Amino acid sequence: MSGANIDNEVYIVGGGMTEFGRFDGEDQELAEQAMREALADCGITWNDVDFAVGGTNGETKPDNMVARMGLTGLPFITVKNGCATGGVALMTARNGLIAEGRDVAVVVGYDNHARGAFAASPARYGIGGWYGETGMMVTTSYFALKIKRYLHEQGIDERTLGYVSEKAFDYGSAHPLAWRRKPVSVEEALESDMINAPLTRFMFCSPDAGAVALVLARGKRAFELCENPIRLAAVELRGRRPGSFEVFSPWLSPGERTSPSIDAAKAAFDAAGITPDQVQVAQLQDTDSGAEIIHLGETGLCANGEQGAGYLNGDYKINGRLPVNTDGGCLANGEPVGASGLRQVHEVMRQLQGRALGQQVPNNPRIGFTHVYGAPGISACTVLVKEGANS
Repeated sequence: MSGANIDNEVYIVGGGMTEFGRFDGEDQELAEQAMREALADCGITWNDVDFAVGGTNGETKPDNMVARMGLTGLPFITVKNGCATGGVALMTARNGLIAEGRDVAVVVGYDNHARGAFAASPARYGIGGWYGETGMMVTTSYFALKIKRYLHEQGIDERTLGYVSEKAFDYGSAHPLAWRRKPVSVEEALESDMINAPLTRFMFCSPDAGAVALVLARGKRAFELCENPIRLAAVELRGRRPGSFEVFSPWLSPGERTSPSIDAAKAAFDAAGITPDQVQVAQLQDTDSGAEIIHLGETGLCANGEQGAGYLNGDYKINGRLPVNTDGGCLANGEPVGASGLRQVHEVMRQLQGRALGQQVPNNPRIGFTHVYGAPGISACTVLVKEGANS
């Protein structure tokens, strides 16, 4: 067991996840399914839970899940933080266990989005109506502009976008809970309908439905509930600073280029005492193919400009140097906002435990990393460690 004081260590001991895709029922039906699967995964019941946190980007209130799970009187906190909702919910549950000296917590994220692009009002983000009139509230425009600039600055071939999509749909085709399970070739991705140049239809994710739940346990209790608990070595959230260029915050001030993803990743690695080159499996926000390319550089998992060669060499595939988005990521799973960040953690947890639902990373990986990013410029990152990795 690592750490001088095991009582202050928090571990993931169970997980549950629904299929991602279209769903005709209520979103809290999905949440209940994921929560009950997570509890069963570590052999406990709702009565054993001391603390709960739930997140969604929809209209329902996660804390009302007690009506479905049981009126045990436990504190249930609701979180809503855009695409970082899952990461913030996880951080809240971890911190709650430590601060309040509790033993077991459940964290759940879920959503059931309508078809089509997300609709948002400029006023909600403190922007004038002119911004919507330019078309930039449609996020495909923003992401296309951002990756176009990045590829140009770093000298990366636009064909790299096709390699990202090919990898994602290959992983998705092998994962039983993924939404998109049909492989897509590099050429198919490049030649599909253009949405916003250089990004095509197979280079974007879509809003959909899904739920993920995790069970956390503190200290020795974790080893009573799970043969192979995964230590939550770090979970960090950061917002934007001057010099960032973000969703619904598209301006650049002179001077240093910054990013909440750079800051959150660095904070997570520093807190865990781990460097990016030690990561053996990773999940990165891939709202579009370009986002994965950018976030590889921003998180320090590779040097800026080296991504093109990395995809050509197969570095990010299952037998490569660093398998990335091994369940297909957002491209293959869609993005039910509240569930997306927890899906990442669930996938890395199972990879480190050697029980992946899809393609299993070989050679007994012990250190994993997850990253989410969203409007108006926030990022949450985690470092997960299979016990014994750095002891």
